[in-house]
Amino acid sequence: VCCWFKMVVVDIRLKKVDRVYNPGEILSGVIVLDADSSFSHNGINITIDGVVTLQLSSKSVGMFEAFYNSLKPIDVIKTSFEVVKAGKIPKGVTELPFEFELKPSPGHDQLFETYHGVFVNIQYSITCDLFRTFLSKNIQKKIEFIVECPTKEPPKEGRVDFTITPQSLGNVKKSSIDKVPKFKVTGHLDSAQILITRPLTGEVCVETSEAPIKSIELQLVRVETCGCAEGWAKEATEIQNIQIADGDVLRGPKIPIFMVFPRLFTTPTVSDKTFKIEFEVNLVVVLADGHLISENLPIKLIRN
Repeated sequence: VCCWFKMVVVDIRLKKVDRVYNPGEILSGVIVLDADSSFSHNGINITIDGVVTLQLSSKSVGMFEAFYNSLKPIDVIKTSFEVVKAGKIPKGVTELPFEFELKPSPGHDQLFETYHGVFVNIQYSITCDLFRTFLSKNIQKKIEFIVECPTKEPPKEGRVDFTITPQSLGNVKKSSIDKVPKFKVTGHLDSAQILITRPLTGEVCVETSEAPIKSIELQLVRVETCGCAEGWAKEATEIQNIQIADGDVLRGPKIPIFMVFPRLFTTPTVSDKTFKIEFEVNLVVVLADGHLISENLPIKLIRN
């Protein structure tokens, strides 16, 4: 995608085709100018931005009005430098190289991984500004690049077992348990700490169920928390939902659990001073009559 204005096309091309960088790497590329004729300019600048944007859901705004006013974007990177001083660009294609060490701005300890959420967004971008001479409109080109942040700690292996019965359901009164159809669903996740580049795996088994089953589903949930001195606002929203069994499954056989984490919509679990990004998995058994049986399993995502 290029920006077109009169007779000049401006583009930014990074050395890495996939635009994926780790903290500490040198981000390098070229500004490409394609001009039908030579032209004068007042300088060409590059700006690198890394911004964490926080917002509240509509239901939380009223509860934390003072907090809402303090939700300002966090600039983890904010730097600008001149690539070319004022002068003249010749006709044809001109490439202007640039490079920048990817590191946080002063006052920030670390970079956060690129993440496209609902109430928390972390994005990195490069903007090229071509300042034109009098009576000519300035030209701006902006592209996004991806930052991946390896986690310092290695994954801890540890199987997570679960058993779902009428007695384990949290939203059923003890006096009403006898009215719930008898069932027992067991299973496990192979680990609660998972490499983000590997799938979530495990097994589920319907040992008994008096009521017929419509399907078994696996729901990946993001839990985003924004906070400051006034309080914390926590919101859980669905990222994806996959069906791992369809129909009234046989009682006894083990059904494999397998889920790949979507890129950009997941990130290694983050806990900072003003925000947190955590993840959970809901195993949902949908009964034929529409009732749901679910088990919530917190997980931690890491990157090596």
